Amino acid sequence: MNKSDLKPICVFEQFARINEIPRPSKHEEKIVAYLVDFAKSHHLPVKVDKAGNVLISKPATKGYEDRKTLILQSHVDMVCEKLPDLDFDFQKDAIQTYVDGEWLKAKGTTLGADDGIGVAIELAVLDSNDIEHGPIECLFTTDEETGLTGADALEAGFMTGDMLINLDSEDEGQIFVSCAGGITTTAVFSFERENAPAEAVFLKVSVQGLTGGHSGDDINKKRANAIKLLARFLYFSQEKYGLQLSDFNAGKMHNAIPRHGHAVFAVSKEAKEKLKEDLKVFAEAVKDEFHVTEPAIQFSIEEAPAAKVLPKDVSRNFILCMQGVYNGVLTMCQDEAIAWLVETSSNVASVEMGEKDITVVASQRSNVMSNCTNMANTVKAVFELAGARVSQSDGYPAWKMNPNSELTKLAVEAYKNVFHKEPQVLGIHAGLECGLFSQRYPNLDMVSFGPTLRGVHSPDERLLIPTVQMVWDHLLEMLKNTPKR
Repeated sequence: MNKSDLKPICVFEQFARINEIPRPSKHEEKIVAYLVDFAKSHHLPVKVDKAGNVLISKPATKGYEDRKTLILQSHVDMVCEKLPDLDFDFQKDAIQTYVDGEWLKAKGTTLGADDGIGVAIELAVLDSNDIEHGPIECLFTTDEETGLTGADALEAGFMTGDMLINLDSEDEGQIFVSCAGGITTTAVFSFERENAPAEAVFLKVSVQGLTGGHSGDDINKKRANAIKLLARFLYFSQEKYGLQLSDFNAGKMHNAIPRHGHAVFAVSKEAKEKLKEDLKVFAEAVKDEFHVTEPAIQFSIEEAPAAKVLPKDVSRNFILCMQGVYNGVLTMCQDEAIAWLVETSSNVASVEMGEKDITVVASQRSNVMSNCTNMANTVKAVFELAGARVSQSDGYPAWKMNPNSELTKLAVEAYKNVFHKEPQVLGIHAGLECGLFSQRYPNLDMVSFGPTLRGVHSPDERLLIPTVQMVWDHLLEMLKNTPKR
């Protein structure tokens, strides 16, 4: 398959244009300007709110004026992850895509299909002149990836539609009707650096090549977390050799499983060779432990330049904390019908060490908000016991299933009409903006679906090309059969 074979061409042309526009979270001004210009050039009504959310309206085609108004929604920002040695500036450079079999990928970076492909589908609908549909509103939200703040800032009355299709799901053939809520916990350890012991040597331990992934969708796939692996090695090394940390950096995004990281520490000369041997043993054990999910994992150890270190008590407490803080699935859903779905989890997402403090970010998710709070408080308690200052976000709500959803029925029937098979109707452990929409628009009927993506939030992100055509055909069938008001 070549790029010229990508179908539907109307969607992939829009996606190619989008990927020329830098759009990191919190820096969406260029894509917002592009959307406004797009609307004006197509003579379509457009408005932008204070958060940068864009709403473009399109009137019904002839004969469909009496249909309910359908909202199509996607977010414009993307997670910006790249291979460590790649020279790439997400603020300036265009995403470079290529075809690999049936997959569309990017060269060393995230692809931006989360959720650029949803944006492209909306723009293709707005650009069309041969699609049958009732009144349409296309909503493009900002800053979804770092806390859903665009959706959170959306005011009541900005949208007027009756039904909403969120185009931000990642498995074709699955229609999502509920999602998890979440809380972000941030811990800060403060300290005054001191000189290392006179005879100490400095070592740098690194881990890389992990699979990573989305901290909601992939948390139950038994993938390794770079932060937790480093903490494991530091924990028993500290007990044996009394090391003192100088640096620890790993992870980047609050909603991604960290793929690589490093720690620098001071230790006695006598321990240097023993630590190198210990790492070999540890690395082999970890490779065996994660032989299925982490085939490319790599550990390394090397001497590092001398530097000031953390005080012994801060270094020890921090390492104890990172060993003890919860990471992974806590509980699965209790209802038998969805017992396969993760209910509650936590992901230790990033560690960033500065000159006088360490900042740790962890995200907690649950479909049951009381247990989300419990998980967040469990993580908070461990940080506090280790002496950190802890703050937590207000969080975002779960989206509860509507058992009487007219839109769900439409989505299922349209899918069966097009593909002659039943779709799956599911909940998802990831957070979707639908939960926030439901707060300000309590009567809004919603579903979420999209083409198949893999490796999201990592440079391995890829889009299964044939599923884009399938989602497009499904959506057009829904547009044609939107119920009357």
